[in-house]
Amino acid sequence: MASSSSSPPGRTYNDAIDALNTLQTPHSVIAARRAANVRPDAHSLTEMRSYLSRIGYSPSDLDRLHIIHVAGTKGKGSTCAFVDSILARHTHPRPLRVGLFTSPHLIAVRERIRISSRPISEELFARYFFQVWDRLGDDGTKPIYARYLTLMSWHVFLAEGVDVAVYETGIGGEYDATNVVERPAVAGISTLGIDHVYVLGKTVEEIAWHKGGIMKAGRPAFSVEQGAAAEEVLRRRAEEKGVELRVLGVDRRLEGVGVRPDAVFQKRNATLAVALAETALAELVPGFRLENEGPFPKEFVEGLEQVVWRGRCEVKEEDEVTWYVDGAHTVDSLKMASRWFTGECAERAGPKVLIFNQQGRSEAIDFLDGLCNTVKKADPAGRGFRHVIFCTNVTYAETGYKRDFVNHQYDPKDIEKMTAQHAFAEKWAKLDPDANIMVIHSIEEAITTARGLSKDVEPGQKVQALITGSLHLVGGALGILEKADAL
Repeated sequence: MASSSSSPPGRTYNDAIDALNTLQTPHSVIAARRAANVRPDAHSLTEMRSYLSRIGYSPSDLDRLHIIHVAGTKGKGSTCAFVDSILARHTHPRPLRVGLFTSPHLIAVRERIRISSRPISEELFARYFFQVWDRLGDDGTKPIYARYLTLMSWHVFLAEGVDVAVYETGIGGEYDATNVVERPAVAGISTLGIDHVYVLGKTVEEIAWHKGGIMKAGRPAFSVEQGAAAEEVLRRRAEEKGVELRVLGVDRRLEGVGVRPDAVFQKRNATLAVALAETALAELVPGFRLENEGPFPKEFVEGLEQVVWRGRCEVKEEDEVTWYVDGAHTVDSLKMASRWFTGECAERAGPKVLIFNQQGRSEAIDFLDGLCNTVKKADPAGRGFRHVIFCTNVTYAETGYKRDFVNHQYDPKDIEKMTAQHAFAEKWAKLDPDANIMVIHSIEEAITTARGLSKDVEPGQKVQALITGSLHLVGGALGILEKADAL
């Protein structure tokens, strides 16, 4: 990691993050837009093309990146990580330089832009951030936070000579900032469900329409198996666009491959990743061909088995607490996370503890039912979480947010009053009156509280603590648990 002294005054990594944070849309503006029913539309992409031009590129320049474009509600991040891991191990006729763009970050913003599976350094981030900043000029118009990072990622990957870039959409697909790409190497759609209802709609059909927007005429596209309604919309969109969409069942070649966790949903993600990687390699490497039958080559097996994707189905051991960390943040993914949790700690003795948050989404109150009931049903005695902690995403008790975690999109008054957390607590009290429910201001205090519960456990037992509900919460927790600055 480069020291800040290697950058000119006012142009350090911290300076870049502070400047980036000024591009966040304030909560008051978001509230006004919602009141006026303003949503992203085609104009959003017109703006992105204009910004791209102002920093010296055209959409056709992005063709050089051979972009693998992935949308979905659940599993798109894991799918992207699998693809990146597979491609990074391909060395014939030479190693590929692979870019990966994802969101959100867990601990440091630079995690969103990776080359060769590593976050770009603070020095590189600052350099390219301010190059884009300067090219956009001082006329006062710059893209908002997520769009700026998307724009910057294209500049980074083109300047660094990346061979292939894997892109995860932010929200949706049709009007997402990443959708300026006109000729992706291939598009993939992971499992669809209900999420971001204000932007994308309240039905899976509406959401499928948005996600299907990343398919491009004449370019290959794949989807995992979906519900009938969502699949019908995707097929209709593919037909309208002149795209041959292939819907994939779980790949039989995965039998014997150690995909983690060993669950159907993850095998679907791995199946999609294999198809995307195969298609991209066929375009990138002359003569590349992977047989549909028989075992995967070594690069694919290692890529799937050795992938590192933090904040998803992680287990961390301490002397008195076992932490189970998963960034699930939808109804369905939280049910999956709770099933994973109960499976992992089925043979472990000790009280179950939940640390949960989801900020700024009114529908999050409905996330709790499945989480509570899944854990109760898995217990022979019908007991759920003994202790339940609802906290905000504020990182530290005394110093507040880490610089990379500053978020102006949420109402600061709601965070100070812990409005959402009290609502969660009230709901949980109805779901499980026997639980000990706590509302705590910061992630640090929540972790300290969970550790303190170990003093009451019986000999040979450990606290079994699940941290879930939000990638922002999970990122803050991992930073505290590992004393890490980036992952």
